[in-house]
Amino acid sequence: MRRVKVAARRSTASVSVNEGTKKRREDPKSGKAPKSGLRERKKARLRQQIVETALHLFRQRGYENTRIDDIVHTLEISQPTFFRYFPSKDAVLREVGRRAFGRQAERLKAELSVKATTEQRLRRFYETLGNATEVGRPLWQAAILAGAMDPVRSPELRGAEAATVSLLREIIAEGQKNGEMTCDFTVVRLAEYIEGLFNTVVRQWAVDLTGPHKLTERVRNAVEFFLRGAKP
Repeated sequence: MRRVKVAARRSTASVSVNEGTKKRREDPKSGKAPKSGLRERKKARLRQQIVETALHLFRQRGYENTRIDDIVHTLEISQPTFFRYFPSKDAVLREVGRRAFGRQAERLKAELSVKATTEQRLRRFYETLGNATEVGRPLWQAAILAGAMDPVRSPELRGAEAATVSLLREIIAEGQKNGEMTCDFTVVRLAEYIEGLFNTVVRQWAVDLTGPHKLTERVRNAVEFFLRGAKP
């Protein structure tokens, strides 16, 4: 009988320990994060540091003159560590492109959240976009030449680009509903036209093909051209 009682006490203690461990893992108030969550945050932090360091070097030295060795040396990490996060230097640039689409989506959401005409929204959005692009001309030139902002050449960008275009269509659809924009063309086509104008202007400006070299002026003209043609 004594042996049975000892075994029972051990069994109860084991269950208590297991329940306590489980509670610590599940209880967010315990202050102890699961190791897997900590690892994921460390990985996300290092990925962010790689992107930020690469961007700094791209702007400082130029994309072509920046090597992976320069990035890993600045961060004090190994090349194998870098390659665990990005397969190439171009992949870092594509990540920059993906984040740029994300920022565009946030700006469009902001425009949708305030009361304004469709013309005011589109003018503000593309003016902000033009200013940001003009400041980082060498970087965006590299991004365009590498296809880092082209969803056709970089399929991983398609989701981010689609989210941006969806919000742009929402603005145009609201403009049609309010009688501010023509209904002779579908929302899809109108969004395609203004995005096509903007992308063409940026590409030509980035590689110095034509015209005045101030991007903001060229973007403003392209938006005005679109708005005049899109009047009801």
